[in-house]
Amino acid sequence: MYSLDFGTSNTVIARWNRAEERAETLRVKGLTRPEPPYLLPSLVYVQDAVAGKILAGQEVLDQGLDIAGDPRFFSNFKRAIGSPVQGFLPTLDGEQVSFDQVGIWFIEKILATLRAQGENPDDLVFTVPVNSFEPYRQWLIERCAGLGANRIQVLDESTAAALGYGLGEGQTVLVIDFGGGTLDLSLVQPADPQANPDGFLLKWGRKLFSTREARVPVARVLAKVGQNLGGMDIDTWLADSLARQQQLPNGTLLQRLAERLKIKLSAAESATEVYFDEDTLRTYKLSLEREQLEALLGVRGFLSQLDQALSRLWQQARQRGTGPEIVDAVLLVGGTCRMPIVQSWAADRLGSQKLHSDRVFECVAHGALRLSQGVQVEDFLYHSYGVRYWDHRRSSHAWHPVFKTGQVYPSPTPVDLTLGASVSNQPSIELVIGELGGEQDGTEVFFEEGRLVIRSTQADQSVRPLNDTEEGRTIARLDPPGFPGRDRIRVSLRVDERRTLRISVEDLQTRANIIQDEPVIELK
Repeated sequence: MYSLDFGTSNTVIARWNRAEERAETLRVKGLTRPEPPYLLPSLVYVQDAVAGKILAGQEVLDQGLDIAGDPRFFSNFKRAIGSPVQGFLPTLDGEQVSFDQVGIWFIEKILATLRAQGENPDDLVFTVPVNSFEPYRQWLIERCAGLGANRIQVLDESTAAALGYGLGEGQTVLVIDFGGGTLDLSLVQPADPQANPDGFLLKWGRKLFSTREARVPVARVLAKVGQNLGGMDIDTWLADSLARQQQLPNGTLLQRLAERLKIKLSAAESATEVYFDEDTLRTYKLSLEREQLEALLGVRGFLSQLDQALSRLWQQARQRGTGPEIVDAVLLVGGTCRMPIVQSWAADRLGSQKLHSDRVFECVAHGALRLSQGVQVEDFLYHSYGVRYWDHRRSSHAWHPVFKTGQVYPSPTPVDLTLGASVSNQPSIELVIGELGGEQDGTEVFFEEGRLVIRSTQADQSVRPLNDTEEGRTIARLDPPGFPGRDRIRVSLRVDERRTLRISVEDLQTRANIIQDEPVIELK
């Protein structure tokens, strides 16, 4: 089994070493950095958009192609996958390039390079942010299924991190996964690392006899929250501040220098970078103190956002009958957790004696490989699923949840809806089904000064329709046509073990099965 922790800034690929019974991070020839922990920069340079020929990761840096403003260069593109992008999308070689396509090219290049160096990534686990919507998860599963993998699984990043630290059964861990694009907090009881899902087996001839009842290790997710906040946002805030102070153009070059300053300030009290303006041929010295950066974060309400996320986690935990008192360890994961201000915040709120930060980059990819050992994850829905209806009082569409946030999946029983025609001789019945987020899930994606910007919004409810296309919303074509006054179709909805919403539709008049257990997002 192989795992791929696809991150906003860096990606980590790992493999389960059966001979040594341990996870190991892979060095992908030419794509990863040469030194451990073998991070693969999440960068793409498009050489030929028609042929899908790209450079990825370290290749881009080694050839000096990470050029600010070059439309063929892509960074921080993970956040835009599956999101409606406002504004400019580049046209390369006569083809309009989407971020979904850039993501596929990136993953395809990784898998092809792995195969070229003798690996066989046919069993894959992808890790995803806690607050990811189903379109992103389905994008991973469906688009990557055509890349030669026989099985693809998906696991929340912070849950994987808890498994990757290998703490003992019965211990409850709080994972703070703070990377380039997202902040995820999860309260998890990991499975026992020594548990064998098959029990203790004795081999006799060709038969296996179990000496005890088989025991399946289960990792339980007790609470989880996520939001679009990460190192990329800090880079944007810092670049905005430098642009105002130094009267510099605010673009991708300045944001990259801001990122370098931020990284240096994780280990030093002061840092310096040089900005070269190609238009004026002038050089500017950019100096920054850690105290100045932390003051900027204070103005932006950075620690307040962390407190709000932690408060939401405890609120969710209390609804499940537990709280902060059960936490045995706090795991800091992701590059942004290396910032002293984040470590100090975690120590103040949770206790310095509980903090673990020795596996910041690798534990997500390593933990995902625990699925190869038979570990099962007992998880619950982070977003609700609902159906759209017409609210006559407000004269607008609204959403009615059918599976609510917090429900364990797979769903034990399906939810049945009975629908009828609303006019005479009705040829079909439509139903729009969506994934319902909360206030924290609202985002807008747009271009500003040549850089991709993702901004949180405070909409009443963030909704991702799963089948709202002209063909997809039609769930039943009626033959014979329908008439008001009688039930005509039965709709059954369920959430499977992959957290995918599936639909079945039966025509009650003809007894025909119109749709049989199909993913809603595939109704196109």
